Amino acid sequence: MTAAALVGIFGVAGALLRFGIDSWFAHHSSRQTVRAGNHGAGTPVRLHWPWATLLVNVVGCFIIGAAHGLTVELGLGAEWQAALATGLAGGLTTFSSWTTATVRLLSEERLGSAAVNVAANLVLGLAAAAAGIALVSAV
Repeated sequence: MTAAALVGIFGVAGALLRFGIDSWFAHHSSRQTVRAGNHGAGTPVRLHWPWATLLVNVVGCFIIGAAHGLTVELGLGAEWQAALATGLAGGLTTFSSWTTATVRLLSEERLGSAAVNVAANLVLGLAAAAAGIALVSAV
């Protein structure tokens, strides 16, 4: 099977997994409703926290780390490394949703939440990538 076909198949799987995670969080997360002054007097605004985006980004970092480890430690072929890293993790993760969620938090004047979102994605993503590499190296 060609690398392009594998990337496509795994990319579809990653995108569908992300859709499922986003949908689950949309239906199961509690969202606080507040009355915000910037949105008109007495207009309720639903606050959010981008848990689904954080989860898929951290899991994607782990997958890419593991794919790197599999390539280095086990000699995984380039086509399978591309399928896992570019396809699965690429379809799963989302830089654009992360940045949009951060901008939305800033527009809601939730500066602390925006800072936590940036820090959590960065720190947990780095830790997950390192864990993926370490786990495969230990095998």
